[in-house]
Amino acid sequence: MKRLSTFILALILQSWLLAQIPSGYYNTANGLNGEPLQQALHNIIDNHNSVSYSALWNYFQQTDKKSNGKVWDMYSDVPGGTPPYEYNFLTDQCGNYSGEGDCYNREHSFPKSWFGGEVAPMYTDIFHLYPTDGYVNGKRDNYPYGEVGTASWTSQNGSKLGSCVAPGYSGTVFEPIDSYKGDLARTYFYMATRYYGEDNNWPGSEMTNGAEPKPWALAMLWDWHQQDPVSQKEIDRNNAVYQIQNNRNPFIDHPEYVGLIWFNTGVGFEHFADRSDFSVFPNPMKDWVFVNMSDEIARENASISISDEAGRLVYSSETTAEKQLKIKTTGFSEGFYFLTIHVGNGNPAVVFKLVK
Repeated sequence: MKRLSTFILALILQSWLLAQIPSGYYNTANGLNGEPLQQALHNIIDNHNSVSYSALWNYFQQTDKKSNGKVWDMYSDVPGGTPPYEYNFLTDQCGNYSGEGDCYNREHSFPKSWFGGEVAPMYTDIFHLYPTDGYVNGKRDNYPYGEVGTASWTSQNGSKLGSCVAPGYSGTVFEPIDSYKGDLARTYFYMATRYYGEDNNWPGSEMTNGAEPKPWALAMLWDWHQQDPVSQKEIDRNNAVYQIQNNRNPFIDHPEYVGLIWFNTGVGFEHFADRSDFSVFPNPMKDWVFVNMSDEIARENASISISDEAGRLVYSSETTAEKQLKIKTTGFSEGFYFLTIHVGNGNPAVVFKLVK
């Protein structure tokens, strides 16, 4: 009886959370994947209400307030524990600082230099702006997010600065604590989609081409997205920002959109437009990856190849009429891969992005 009550409560809570998404908000994105889905989502969340930079101090009280009324600073917070320090809104804003715990400021999690400086609407888009300790924010500087091996500096809550050990990049990066990696990953997926097609003149960075994550960063952010699922904090913040900007982060409302846009999605479906013709799973790959093909595709004598992010061929098959192919991937290094299905009779190849 207790389990049944808990299940019913969970259903009620889930319904309440979903009810925060306006009815029909994502209708034009239904049934899409890949770039068409990203474009549809861009159209939905484009042209948001742009606020002033000075107004952020007040808006943070709506978007980033803890249950105790303090500032929710992801660079100093300790979920389930006692933070080393906490801030009061407005009275503790920076100002000058000489160390941690002095004051909080406005962190562009997607650094402003990456999109050209104080340029509207990116400069004040609340979805990537967070209140954070001024000193830690200064340490983060404009470095990409990443995964640190040996830290050159560590904050009081365990955030790190140091050389990146994520496959594909070895420069200096800032690594937030695990509890907030998913939050920041979904922030970057939002930026790539909100400014999709509007980033041609952005300077970019070691982490991004315009608004789009580079392959090494995309693989890492995908990993963060899965390891740190959407939290109640993010749901509440998404709803609060919607009240201010009149747009939403689709990847908080629908986490599955990340996989549909950037992973397990074919390119070049001119002939085989129905995705049911192909499926590749699991993604990320485990010890094996399976490729399923329809009867029609199997009759076309498809062949399959896998290349790493540097373009090196790590697997290839002869043409086969099998409907399912099981590929052993235990020897693959961690990183980002492209699985290509080559179909006979001049049909276009289909490419899937995979992570190990």
